[in-house]
Order: sequence, then structure tokens, then C-alpha cells
Amino acid sequence: MAVRAVRGATQVDADYRDQILEATTELVSAVMERNELSTDDVISVIFTTTPDLTAEFPALAARKLGFHEVPLLCASEIAVPAALPRVIRLMAHIETSRPRSAVQHVYLRGATALRLDIAQ
Repeated sequence: MAVRAVRGATQVDADYRDQILEATTELVSAVMERNELSTDDVISVIFTTTPDLTAEFPALAARKLGFHEVPLLCASEIAVPAALPRVIRLMAHIETSRPRSAVQHVYLRGATALRLDIAQ
């Protein structure tokens, strides 16, 4: 098994708790499904949000999905002028037998604009 990093991002329409939790749930679920992971495969997850999102911690959505023993961290992205607004990003460190080239990074909703080369 190797340690790999999986990236992902999504965008919400507004800074509402329910939207942050729903979008984060969708993102985490997609990362897990596309990479055929269980929570036992996840070492840690770092979540970031753009500075305009403060209504809830994205990590709460992961906890509700069963990430009880996985270290989770939330942080705020730097405020870059003209950056895409209302974005939730994650970087999950995982144990997998997949080669780096087979790791599926997940960009959803408006965040597909961040990585057009790999967005689904």
C-alpha cells in the first residue's frame, strides 16, 4: 500500500450551513466512491473554504458520514482577488494500492472551472 493524496472541490450558491453540509457530503461521497475507499483507507482530510464561507465547518459533513476516527482539519483559503467564490476544497491522504495515475480527483458543481483538465 502507498500513501496518496486525493484532491477535490465543490462550490455552493450561498454561505448557508445546509448548503455547505450538502455540498461537502456530495464531494466526500464522490471521492470515496470513485476511489473505492472505506474510512479505514483514509489517513486524514484537510478541508479549506474560501473566506466568504463561515456558516459551518465542512468537516462536520465528514463526521456525519462516519469519519469518526479520521483526523479532520478545516482552514480558510487565502483571499486571492478574483478567485472563484464560495468554494470548499479537500485534500484527503489515503492508503491505496492504486498508482498515482489512477487516483480520481473530484471537482463538482462550479468548482469544475478550477481543474478543467480533470473535472467530472
